[in-house]
Amino acid sequence: MSKQGGVVHSFFCLETTSVCTTAWRHYFILSQSIDGYDSQAISVGRSLSYLYLADRCCPTRATVRVVVKFGGTSLGSGDRINRAADSIANAVEKGHEIVAVASAMGSTTDYLLDEIEFDAADKDRAEIVSMGERTSVRMLTGALRARGVSAQFLEPGTDKWPILTNDLGEVEVAETQRRTAELSAQLGEMVPVITGFLAENEAGETTTLGRGGSDTTAVMLGRYTDADEVVIVTDVEGVMTGDPHVVEGARNVGHITVDELRNLSFRGAEVIAPSALSYKNSKLGVRVVHYQHGDLLNGGTVIEGEFENLIDMQENELACVTVAGRSIRNSPGKLADLSQALRDANINIDAVASGMDSITFYIQEDIAQQAENLLHAKVVDDQTLSSVTVDDNIAVIRVTGGELPNRPGVILDIVQPIADAGINIHDVITSATSVAIFVAWGDREETLSIVQDEFK
Repeated sequence: MSKQGGVVHSFFCLETTSVCTTAWRHYFILSQSIDGYDSQAISVGRSLSYLYLADRCCPTRATVRVVVKFGGTSLGSGDRINRAADSIANAVEKGHEIVAVASAMGSTTDYLLDEIEFDAADKDRAEIVSMGERTSVRMLTGALRARGVSAQFLEPGTDKWPILTNDLGEVEVAETQRRTAELSAQLGEMVPVITGFLAENEAGETTTLGRGGSDTTAVMLGRYTDADEVVIVTDVEGVMTGDPHVVEGARNVGHITVDELRNLSFRGAEVIAPSALSYKNSKLGVRVVHYQHGDLLNGGTVIEGEFENLIDMQENELACVTVAGRSIRNSPGKLADLSQALRDANINIDAVASGMDSITFYIQEDIAQQAENLLHAKVVDDQTLSSVTVDDNIAVIRVTGGELPNRPGVILDIVQPIADAGINIHDVITSATSVAIFVAWGDREETLSIVQDEFK
């Protein structure tokens, strides 16, 4: 209510009393003045309150389709299961289509694996470890139904189960897409609650997608259901600048690319399983949020882009400048000191390779002599360093792709045909998602052709 000119005005909203109460609070605060109630303030307050109600009572955001994966920590207790169910129910109430993927509660999978102290067949082992996810989907489905949400849990063996693998444990893409299309047609009528990590083969036996398989389940289903977004609910507020359990002041990273995250994941960051990111395309949004956040549609870290398989050859010739020294790898700061000397001269380093007693810098050939002189000065001043040498006319061919870490023997697949052609490989430098092959400049075109043939 408001007081103006001795008249009491009532303020009602048919949609939701709680929203009106909040809006009225905004209205009332803006309406107060030192002398009581100011008519101009009331007018401004009323206008702002109406805008607030229009935004909250009549949201303009279109219906979206979201696959949400709840990790083990986010389902680790009855209270957290209630939080998960509340977040889904809130999204459904707003008219959004939700697919839920559930991991095993807490550390159930690890516990079950630890307790298998006998020689279990693969089929039996898969059935045993599946009990964690099978329990989670029943718990979450029950919590959703208690909130009036139409929900149905799906596990291997049920009629609508979507994910099929072959005898090697590889996803049968065509059949999985067909089954997922049937599931998509029912979204909006009910919320499917799907066991993460699990699959089934053509014989109907339970199989698994490997560790981190719940993430893979979620992003795969997001792609095949043509979802707008996949939300990974975990125990951290998205991707952090560092491990909050280890470093002080770690903060959320608002945006990160799939390439950046994949490299972090393969180097120990437990945010999202690397295998899951291979299913992300440019149209599918992926976001990581904290289980306490409560809002599935906002916050956290947005993962951008998609993996691209690229093979490229650097156009300019490189030179490698190598500094040798006794036990370089056991001498803290050597790499930093040598790199700093090049940085001070504004010399860009294309790549670095290190060995037991040497560090090699790959740089543009036209500045190799300058770099050699700078590093020679460091060698003269440091008794642990022995010499510096330069080798020029070097070419580099790079292979980049999100699937490289999932391809056993990929390095051999690249270098073996190059060796068979009689081409000497100067160096190989790898990361989680790329392989760089350094060869003589005169061998560059043949090397590029060989690598392109391998990845057709």
